[in-house]
Amino acid sequence: MKAFGYIKAPVDGPEFTRQENIIRVFSVSNGIEIVSIFHDAGELGTSEENECSGFQAMVLAIHADGVRTIVVEGQERLARNRQILASLLVYLGSKGITLIAAGTGRNVTEAVMADPAGKTLILIQGVFAGLEKDMLVAKLRRARVRTREKKGKCEGRKSLSETSPQTVDAIRQLRRKVPGCKRMTDAQVADELNDNGMVTASGKKWNRFHVQNVRKALQIS
Repeated sequence: MKAFGYIKAPVDGPEFTRQENIIRVFSVSNGIEIVSIFHDAGELGTSEENECSGFQAMVLAIHADGVRTIVVEGQERLARNRQILASLLVYLGSKGITLIAAGTGRNVTEAVMADPAGKTLILIQGVFAGLEKDMLVAKLRRARVRTREKKGKCEGRKSLSETSPQTVDAIRQLRRKVPGCKRMTDAQVADELNDNGMVTASGKKWNRFHVQNVRKALQIS
């Protein structure tokens, strides 16, 4: 099984090394291949919103690479605030992402799913995500129909939604506010898209203005 590791500690400090060792030793012992390790250096356990760019980049990589498992030292590394932690666990569960705590060997997602209340919240969030996608598809379809009715056909260059729907989905995922984290800026989203080899509809590298224009056109918050 392949997985991503996630660490919340300054990269040049002993705490980072300690967490990484726990994650790697556990993974080797359990036949898990750590593809990459993501990290955020924010203060542990605060209820204030952190940048969490590492966590958000990891979620994007999960959607792009097909890796569906995250290994952390302990679930408290996501957040010590219980409300924020619960929201994050529901968020991950709704995306079909498995979270494993290396310190205890516990499958955290499995435990949440075993709880009726947690399972219900995950299902509800999944339904809303599906409805959001269906509404976008329906909106684009209606727009194309209106264009054909006015002009006889859709003229001009195809939109990004038509040429690369996965890129639109990536923008939506990156801009979606993760519990306990600040929403990514357009510039940060552009950097992540470029790092993952995604290009604009015209084949160019992304910048914040490109992202801003796509968000406005598709009404992405």
